[in-house]
Amino acid sequence: MPAEWPMPLSRRRAEPLEVLAIEGLPEAAVPAFEAAFQTVCATVAYFRDEPSETWRIEGVREAGAGDDELEGALALAALVSGIEQPVLQTGPIEAEGWLARTIQSFPEAPIGRRFLIRPTHLPNPVTYGRIVLRLDAGMAFGSGEHASTQGCLMAFEAMAHRRPRRILDLGTGSAILALAAAKWLKRPVLATDIDPWSVRVAAENAALNEVQRLLRPRLADGWKSRVMRPGRYDLIFANILARPLCAMARELALHLAPGGTAILAGLLGTQARLVLAAHRRQGLVLERRIDIGAWTTLVLRR
Repeated sequence: MPAEWPMPLSRRRAEPLEVLAIEGLPEAAVPAFEAAFQTVCATVAYFRDEPSETWRIEGVREAGAGDDELEGALALAALVSGIEQPVLQTGPIEAEGWLARTIQSFPEAPIGRRFLIRPTHLPNPVTYGRIVLRLDAGMAFGSGEHASTQGCLMAFEAMAHRRPRRILDLGTGSAILALAAAKWLKRPVLATDIDPWSVRVAAENAALNEVQRLLRPRLADGWKSRVMRPGRYDLIFANILARPLCAMARELALHLAPGGTAILAGLLGTQARLVLAAHRRQGLVLERRIDIGAWTTLVLRR
């Protein structure tokens, strides 16, 4: 019988792994290259070099996996960022050591006053006063570690008293935001992603968190899907990247119901003005801004 995939990280057979790294990136290029690494890497991290004010991105993948896909993604990231394509560094890594370090570096994490991210390798006792979101370390984009995800959960916590009825998580990744909405509000959530693997992981996380009857994972390329309904959604999460957010501002506004809320993230603080301007042109107004480190979350209303 074939192994279930994705398997929890602690149950996977160790495979030869390698580290990918790019150095010297300007701040504005970090989201695009992070997304490029995420096409083939199970985990991605980034570090700021204070003296040079540049960034280093690192990722870990199975050795040689997705070379062609990564090459195209890096070329696109360079084009979108308007920079010359940087040199990609690669090197071997001990698989078992990396797995152990990854598990150890993914502890239980409270976010705001309401949420608690609990990885699957930890015990799951009854926890009072918080909504527990169970996720597997490194399984898909959005484990709660990234400042963008934290900002979205904090923004949702601040507006959930409005009890939005029709909810969309655009570019759902691990479905962490959709899970939070489904578990708190007990209402259906449409969770879409362009990546089939993310859609599968989202479905598995819904089952793990016992909200599979509420969360509907669907494969969709942005707004290009029949499952999307104009003027319908009272709450839209869009934790993606700054440039796609700007490009899709009109469609987002068309799909947001009157009085609805959009929580936008995946953008650096330096990109917030650009994203905000694109949505203001579509009639949306800024309600709140959350800054965590270099990353910004925008809460907009129609």
